[in-house]
Amino acid sequence: MKITPELVRSVAQNARLKLTSEEVSKYSKDLADILKHFEVLSEADTKSTEPSFHPIRIINVAREDEAGECIAREEALSLAKHRTQTHFKGPKTQ
Repeated sequence: MKITPELVRSVAQNARLKLTSEEVSKYSKDLADILKHFEVLSEADTKSTEPSFHPIRIINVAREDEAGECIAREEALSLAKHRTQTHFKGPKTQ
């Protein structure tokens, strides 16, 4: 892909940027240099490399869920300001 001043102006317009002609020529050169670096990367042999979305393997370190004893209803409601005899009260919904 060739980076032209017209392409840079079009991208700048889509991004709602107002670039001067000096900026257009500077960014044209910078973007062309970036694409050259990607061409070097595309030459690397990656046939035996598995795709990866993270640089390090992600492992779940959380403990397993285990069933335990539940807190008694009376104890759970004991410090609640807004409650009835059997449940918590919340604001009305519409």
